[in-house]
Amino acid sequence: MSIATLDRLIDDFKALPLDDKEYALDVIKKQLTEAKRSAIAKRAKEATSNLKKGAVKSGTVKELYMELESD
Repeated sequence: MSIATLDRLIDDFKALPLDDKEYALDVIKKQLTEAKRSAIAKRAKEATSNLKKGAVKSGTVKELYMELESD
Protein backbone atom coordinates (compact mmCIF):
# COMPACT_ATOMS: atom_id res chain seq x y z
CA MET A 1 0.00 0.00 0.00
CA SER A 2 1.40 3.36 -0.93
CA ILE A 3 1.83 6.17 1.56
CA ALA A 4 -0.76 8.27 -0.28
CA THR A 5 -3.33 5.47 -0.04
CA LEU A 6 -2.61 4.99 3.65
CA ASP A 7 -2.85 8.73 4.28
CA ARG A 8 -6.21 8.82 2.51
CA LEU A 9 -7.44 5.87 4.54
CA ILE A 10 -6.46 7.64 7.77
CA ASP A 11 -8.12 10.87 6.64
CA ASP A 12 -11.29 9.01 5.69
CA PHE A 13 -11.28 7.24 9.04
CA LYS A 14 -10.96 10.56 10.88
CA ALA A 15 -14.06 11.83 9.08
CA LEU A 16 -16.24 8.91 10.22
CA PRO A 17 -18.75 9.25 13.05
CA LEU A 18 -17.68 7.61 16.31
CA ASP A 19 -19.96 4.58 15.90
CA ASP A 20 -18.55 3.90 12.43
CA LYS A 21 -15.00 4.27 13.74
CA GLU A 22 -15.69 1.67 16.42
CA TYR A 23 -17.23 -0.69 13.86
CA ALA A 24 -14.31 -0.22 11.45
CA LEU A 25 -11.82 -0.86 14.23
CA ASP A 26 -13.65 -4.04 15.23
CA VAL A 27 -13.60 -5.30 11.62
CA ILE A 28 -9.90 -4.48 11.24
CA LYS A 29 -9.01 -6.24 14.50
CA LYS A 30 -10.90 -9.35 13.40
CA GLN A 31 -9.17 -9.35 10.01
CA LEU A 32 -5.78 -8.94 11.68
CA THR A 33 -6.52 -11.84 14.02
CA GLU A 34 -7.52 -14.01 11.07
CA ALA A 35 -4.38 -13.03 9.12
CA LYS A 36 -2.22 -13.99 12.11
CA ARG A 37 -4.12 -17.27 12.46
CA SER A 38 -3.51 -18.04 8.79
CA ALA A 39 0.20 -17.26 9.12
CA ILE A 40 0.48 -19.58 12.12
CA ALA A 41 -1.35 -22.36 10.26
CA LYS A 42 0.96 -21.95 7.26
CA ARG A 43 4.03 -22.12 9.50
CA ALA A 44 2.65 -25.20 11.26
CA LYS A 45 2.18 -26.95 7.90
CA GLU A 46 5.78 -26.09 6.96
CA ALA A 47 7.04 -27.41 10.28
CA THR A 48 5.04 -30.63 9.92
CA SER A 49 6.36 -31.09 6.40
CA ASN A 50 9.94 -30.54 7.57
CA LEU A 51 9.44 -33.03 10.39
CA LYS A 52 8.12 -35.67 7.97
CA LYS A 53 11.11 -35.05 5.66
CA GLY A 54 13.52 -35.43 8.57
CA ALA A 55 14.76 -31.89 8.05
CA VAL A 56 14.64 -30.97 11.74
CA LYS A 57 17.11 -31.48 14.53
CA SER A 58 16.27 -32.65 18.00
CA GLY A 59 18.06 -32.83 21.29
CA THR A 60 18.36 -31.05 24.58
CA VAL A 61 18.83 -27.32 24.67
CA LYS A 62 22.45 -27.86 25.64
CA GLU A 63 23.04 -30.25 22.72
CA LEU A 64 21.40 -27.93 20.20
CA TYR A 65 23.32 -24.94 21.54
CA MET A 66 26.61 -26.85 21.32
CA GLU A 67 25.78 -27.76 17.72
CA LEU A 68 25.07 -24.12 16.89
CA GLU A 69 28.37 -23.09 18.42
CA SER A 70 30.30 -25.68 16.39
CA ASP A 71 28.95 -24.42 13.03
